[in-house]
Amino acid sequence: MTFKTPPPTPQHAKVTFPTPHVLQVTLSRPKDLNCINTAGHNELHALWEWMDEEPSIRVGVLTGEGRAFCAGADLKEWNNQVNSAEGSKRQQPSSGFGGLSRRSGKKPIICAVNGICLGGGCEMIVNADMVIACEKAFFGFPEVQRGVVAIAGALPRVVRTIGRQRAMEMVLTGRRVTAVEAEKWGFVNEVLPTPEEVVTRALEIAGQIAANSPDAVIVSREGVKLGWEGVGAEEGSRWLIDGWQKRLNEGENIKEGLRAFVEKRQPKWVDNSYALH
Repeated sequence: MTFKTPPPTPQHAKVTFPTPHVLQVTLSRPKDLNCINTAGHNELHALWEWMDEEPSIRVGVLTGEGRAFCAGADLKEWNNQVNSAEGSKRQQPSSGFGGLSRRSGKKPIICAVNGICLGGGCEMIVNADMVIACEKAFFGFPEVQRGVVAIAGALPRVVRTIGRQRAMEMVLTGRRVTAVEAEKWGFVNEVLPTPEEVVTRALEIAGQIAANSPDAVIVSREGVKLGWEGVGAEEGSRWLIDGWQKRLNEGENIKEGLRAFVEKRQPKWVDNSYALH
């Protein structure tokens, strides 16, 4: 695959391109249950920023190596920062935990939850576009059990997905929620038996998204986000029309999609149609 700019090369994650137009990021600190440290946050932020600006990439998939998706923050590092005179102030990029928990971005990210998903790991999936989980995965916000708070963006967002009472139950008790229960709550899209099937399914969905017009995917995602962020339906529709419709109509892909329909063939999307930049 040819890139406009080379992808970042993180130390704490593996970067692969398993199918056309799809970036897979695998958290790779299995001995630490893929807890993310300060360097890891910055690496992931850089990867998602690169994805948004790289024309040939249309979808991202995030998963973990070993038995955990992500068990949250690196508490050893955090302890050193809080309780050591030499410790530096704990910082995250503006996009939040793993560059994802507060990310706005342009392109969708699917989380393939292969196992333990706690704390910051849970904060990431709350703000992901889709979540596929294996049966043995479990979710939780155990921060209150350590005297800290899930402050990376999940608290105001999780209530919009699972409702006030369930959100309160999760964040005030710190209890673990099973994958099956999470699916019933609408916390995850789909549950599958094994981690391998989870990644395969996430890549399958990513492929379905990547087969669509990249312009239309970006604008459609933006429309859903407007509602997610609390904008009224009519106000959100006006913003979408005023802010995006002209750029969409000026792009090559809307012309190609309509032309392909009339000609009864599959469309050939242009990666760099970006009247949407």
